[in-house]
Amino acid sequence: MRRSRHECRIHCLKQRFRQAAILLAGSALIALPIWGGLHLFRKFHLSETVYSAKDFHIETIYSTTDFNENSTDDYTDFLLGARQDAKNHPTYNGDYQPGGYPPDHIGVCADVVWRAFKHAGYCLRDMVDADIAARPAAYPNVTKRDPNIDFRRVKNLRVFFDAYAISLTTDPAEIDQWQPGDIVIFQEDKHIGIVSDKRDADGLTFIIHNSGQPHREEDYLPTNRPTAHYRFDASQVPQGLLIPWHE
Repeated sequence: MRRSRHECRIHCLKQRFRQAAILLAGSALIALPIWGGLHLFRKFHLSETVYSAKDFHIETIYSTTDFNENSTDDYTDFLLGARQDAKNHPTYNGDYQPGGYPPDHIGVCADVVWRAFKHAGYCLRDMVDADIAARPAAYPNVTKRDPNIDFRRVKNLRVFFDAYAISLTTDPAEIDQWQPGDIVIFQEDKHIGIVSDKRDADGLTFIIHNSGQPHREEDYLPTNRPTAHYRFDASQVPQGLLIPWHE
């Protein structure tokens, strides 16, 4: 059936409209990073590239202590221990463990930290428990001592590191102050993690942590403000509090 001249004109106009709509959509996608889409561009493009301290002319700090005498300094051991936990990708599970230590396939944010310390040869559970015994008034959240759980509470770790670690900046923009193996607390003592040696395009360090997220070593600082930041220097800790790892 032949179209009238009017119908042909309408058909041509519809075709041109479709073509213009396709071109407009393509132009919008191209222009998106320029007007209002810069954050998305950074997130999905720049974040694919991982940087290191050298890219920002930042000197990496290494610990003068090698507590377990494995020829690797403590800070690097903390990093590697936390990264191993990230690779294990434990299911988020904070159930009480009668022996204190959850198996490798489950854990919470605090488990990343004691596992990092274990890799360096420290028994963080016993260290925290010894400090609670010596300074009970400093731990207001411990109403009844239980070494199987006290070291898995972020608020208790905050008290411990306040006393025995070096307190550092909580401003992520001071990028040279963030070093691999540092300990970071977030959300007003509700979350904790370990600083990675990886950095984003702005020089912000990745954080190794467990909140049940898909990627356990991630660019976390841009959207999560720290409430505490520490570096554990064993040379400044009383020797009686440095307890070696044991099962």
